[in-house]
Amino acid sequence: MAKVLSFLLFTLILSLSAKARNALRNPTSYSALGHDDATPQGSNFTFVCDPSRYASLGLDMSNFAFCDSSLSYDVRARDLVNHMTLHEKVRQLGDLAYGVPRLGLPKYEWWSEALHGVSNVGPGTFFDDLVPGATSFPSVILTTASFNESLWKNIGQVVSTEARAMYNLGRAGLTYWSPTINVVRDPRWGRAIETPGEDAFVVGTYASNYVRGLQDVEGTENYTDLNSRPLKVSSCCKHFAAYDVDNWKGVERYSFDARVTEQDMVETFLRPFEMCVKDGDVSSIMCSYNRVNGVPTCADPKLLNQTIRGDWNLHGYIVSDCDSIQVLVDNHKYLGDTKEDAVAQTLRAGLDLDCGIYYTNFTQKSVEQGKAREEHIDRSLTYLYVVLMRLGFFDGIPQFQSLGKKDICSKQHIELAAQAAREGIVLLKNDNDTLPLRSDKIKTLAVVGPHANATSAMLGNYAGVPCRIISPIDGFSRHADVDYKIGCDVTCKNESLIFPATKAAKKAGATIIVAGIDLSVEAESLDREDLLLPGYQTQFINQVANAAKGPVILVIMSAGGIDISFAKSNSNIKAILWAGYPGQEGGRAIADVVFGKYNPGGKLPLTWHEADYVDQLPMTYLQLRPDDINGYPGRTYRFFNGSIVYPFGYGLSYTKFKYNLTSSSSSVHIKLNRLQHCRPLIYDKDSFRPPCPSVVTDHLSCDDDIKFEVEVANVGSRDGSEVVMVYSKPPEGIVGAHIKQVIGFKRLFVKAGSRKKVKFNLNLCKSLRLIDYSAYSVLPSGKHTIVLGDDIVSFPLQISFN
Repeated sequence: MAKVLSFLLFTLILSLSAKARNALRNPTSYSALGHDDATPQGSNFTFVCDPSRYASLGLDMSNFAFCDSSLSYDVRARDLVNHMTLHEKVRQLGDLAYGVPRLGLPKYEWWSEALHGVSNVGPGTFFDDLVPGATSFPSVILTTASFNESLWKNIGQVVSTEARAMYNLGRAGLTYWSPTINVVRDPRWGRAIETPGEDAFVVGTYASNYVRGLQDVEGTENYTDLNSRPLKVSSCCKHFAAYDVDNWKGVERYSFDARVTEQDMVETFLRPFEMCVKDGDVSSIMCSYNRVNGVPTCADPKLLNQTIRGDWNLHGYIVSDCDSIQVLVDNHKYLGDTKEDAVAQTLRAGLDLDCGIYYTNFTQKSVEQGKAREEHIDRSLTYLYVVLMRLGFFDGIPQFQSLGKKDICSKQHIELAAQAAREGIVLLKNDNDTLPLRSDKIKTLAVVGPHANATSAMLGNYAGVPCRIISPIDGFSRHADVDYKIGCDVTCKNESLIFPATKAAKKAGATIIVAGIDLSVEAESLDREDLLLPGYQTQFINQVANAAKGPVILVIMSAGGIDISFAKSNSNIKAILWAGYPGQEGGRAIADVVFGKYNPGGKLPLTWHEADYVDQLPMTYLQLRPDDINGYPGRTYRFFNGSIVYPFGYGLSYTKFKYNLTSSSSSVHIKLNRLQHCRPLIYDKDSFRPPCPSVVTDHLSCDDDIKFEVEVANVGSRDGSEVVMVYSKPPEGIVGAHIKQVIGFKRLFVKAGSRKKVKFNLNLCKSLRLIDYSAYSVLPSGKHTIVLGDDIVSFPLQISFN
C-alpha cells in the first residue's frame, strides 16, 4: 500500500511540476516571452539588442559584444555566456530561463507547443481577449492520411505565421516542441493521435515537411552555414527514442526500459529523427522518459552526443521531456544517482535544456561538488543562444514584425483547416456507390452517435483554443433537416438512449452514425487494452442500422484502428468513413464528403488490426519482426502477414483510377573496386544465394536513381485525388527482410476522363536498402520489385555487383 501511495504522490508531483506548471504561472506576472520584468506582456518589446531598450534600462549596449550584429552568432553567444557567473548560467538551463538583468538579458520561456496549431499547452503561450484562439488543424494522424507533402508544409507555414503574430502580441514564444514523430509500432499506443503513423519513411517525410513549414524563412532555405540560417520559429522533433509505451497494464513510461535490437533502432526508431535532422534541418530534438536497453535516453551519450550531435550534425539544441531528469532519479533510479549526479550525467551526455527545475536547482551544487563541468554548461548555453539569435530574439526579423491579430484565424487559414480534414478523410466502404448522398433526394437526416455533436473531441490533444468549432450536426444541417439523437456517449455503458436513436433512423431519409473513441480511451499516459468500440457502441450501431429506413453511413472518429469487422460485413451499413480527429472544421469536412462536395482520397497511415491481435503479443515487446520462439507475429504492415480489418494505405474514392507504367528502370549494375566488399546475408535454405549478396551502402557512392513514370487515368465520372503509393519488395529468401516498404508517394488531382503523368526519381540506396541483423545498411543484389498501390502495377529491378 505504501508503494502505491508513493507512486500516486510522485505522479501528482510530476503532473504539477510539468504539465500543470502553466496553470500555476500567471502570464501577466512573469516574462514568458522575453519581456522585461517590469514590462507587461503584449507591450512594445521588440528584440533584446534594441539600443533604445538598453538606454531605458540604463545600460550601455556597446559594452556587450553579444549585441554586435557584425559578429557571428557563435561568437556572440559565447560572449554572452562568458559574461555570466556560474549562478547566472544555471538559471538559464530550465524551460524558464530567468535572464540576467545586469546584462540586459530578459527572461524567456522555451516551452510552447504547435502540434497541429498553436497550443496553450506549456506556459510559453496563452489565449485571452486579445487573442482568443488560433486555427486548430486536424490531428496529425488524419493530416498524414492525405499523403500530401505540400499540405503538410503549408500547415506548418500557417501555424508559424500565427505563432509569430502571437509572439508580436506578447502571447507566445518562438520555440515550439512539436512535432511528435515516433513510429506507431503497436495499435494500442495512446499517442497515435499525435503521430504520422506506422511507417518510418512516411513519418520522417511528414516531419521534414512540417518542420520546414514551421522554420523556413523564405529565401534562406539553402544557407551555406546552417548554424546561422534564420528561423521563423524553432521546431522540435520528439520523443527520442524508442518511445511508444505510455501506460499499459501498469507499465508506464516513467520506468519503462525499451529493449531494442540495433537493427530495429536503425531501421525504425531512429530513421524519422535522422530525416528530421538531415532533411528538415530541425533546430531541436527532445529526449524521452524511457530507458533504451537500460540507459535513460536523456543520459545516453551514444544517443545524444554521438548520434544526434555527431552523426547527424544537429544545428540546434537537445531538450528533455518535462521533468525527465527527475524521472531518471525517482523512477529509473539510474545508477543510484543523486540529483547532482543526474544533472552531471545528462550534461555530459549532451542534454542542453531541462524542461523542469533540476538543472536550475542542482547544477551549481553539482559543479561545486566536482561532478558537472562548467565547460559543458557553456557549450549547452551557446547552442541555446545561437538558436534564439537565429530566431531574431536578439536582433529582430523585420519581415515578421508586421504580423498581428489579422494573421490569426484568417479566412484563408480556416479554409486550409477544412481542406486538410477533407483530404485526410478515408472512405473504407461504399456498397453500391451509396455515397455521395444527394441533397436533392435526401431531405431528412438522422444524425446519431457519441460524436454526432462532437466539439472539443474533434480537436484531439495539444489543441489550444480553436477559432471556432463546426460539429457534425452543424455540418449536416447545411445539407438537410437534421434529427439529432446521441444514442449513447463514448463509453456507452447505458442502453437507455439507444431507442430514441433507432426511432429517428426509422423516419429519416438517411442515417449518419458518428461513433468511435476519444481521449478518455486513447491519449498521452493512456494506452488501449483492446481494439474494440467501448461499451454498447457495437450493439447501438447494429440496432440503428437494422432499424433505419434509408441508407446508413458510419463515421468513425479515432486515431488508432478499431476492429469494425461487424460493420464492414453488415449489409445494412452501406458506407464507412474514418475521420480521425478532424479539427475545428471537422463537421463541415465530414458533411462535404458525405454529400459529394468533396471526393475522398485519403489513405490509412495505420494498419487496422483484428481484435485478437492484442492477445498475440504484449505491447511491451518491441521487436518488429515475427518471433517464432514466442509465437509473436510481426508488427506494422512491413512484417505482419496475418488477417486484418483494413490494410495500411487503404482508401476508396467516388471515382475509379487506372495506372499505366509508361517508363521504368529494369536493372542497375554496380562495378565494385578493390576497396568495396561483398557482405553476406542469411537466406532461407531453399533460396538462391547470389555470389555477392550485398554491399554496405556507406561503401557505395549511392548516386544511382530508380526512375519511372506512371500515367494515372480517372476512368470514373467524378473528379478526384489519387495517392500513388510506391513500395519496394526485397529479393526473395532473405531471412528477416520486410514484406514491403514505402519508398515514395505522390497525391494527384485528376479530372474525370483525364490522365496525368507523374515521374518518380528515387535514390537507389535509400529505397532498396536493408538493415541487416548487425545493423549495417546494405544494398542487396538480386531481383527487387517496385510496386505501385495495392499491386496495381509492379515491375522488377535487378541489382548486380561484380
